[in-house]
Amino acid sequence: MKLPILILIALILGQSRIIAAEAGMPQLNPEYWLSQSFWLIIIFITLYALIAKFFIPKIKLSIGDRERKIKDDLDEANKLKKISEDKIKEYEKLILENKKKLMKISNDTKKKLDLDIQKKKKAIESQIQNELDKAQIEIDNFKKGSLASIEQVAEDIASKVVEDLTNEKLNQSSVKAIVSSTSKKRIGSLL
Repeated sequence: MKLPILILIALILGQSRIIAAEAGMPQLNPEYWLSQSFWLIIIFITLYALIAKFFIPKIKLSIGDRERKIKDDLDEANKLKKISEDKIKEYEKLILENKKKLMKISNDTKKKLDLDIQKKKKAIESQIQNELDKAQIEIDNFKKGSLASIEQVAEDIASKVVEDLTNEKLNQSSVKAIVSSTSKKRIGSLL
């Protein structure tokens, strides 16, 4: 309720001033020029002083801080780049050294394994040769045993054939001698 009353009072007071301004624009009236020029100069000097003394130094300080921050960040980035390049070189050098060590270990291990394989190969070849010698001895014994068996079978067959043909029994020692000499000639050449 107070607001409409205040607006009404302001309008009434404003009407009296509007009526007084009907004489013309005071800015163009020469009697006010001196005061207007004075206040214009004061306002511009004040604005200039505020801008020159407060705003521009703060802006320059802010720009300088920003440039310093950017420069510091670039310097730090360059330092970190150099450190990272050094670390990469160190890492590559370490990898190369480890590759060389690995190759040496691999070659040493290969030589050691080759020697072990050669030793085991010789041991196995020796065992195989021993087994072959044993087998050869067994084969020779078997041949000799089979020769005796063959002679015995041949004697029995020869005795039986002669006995069946002639109906006479032969002397075993003479049959044995004939079969033995024949088998030595014929079988001996085969063995």
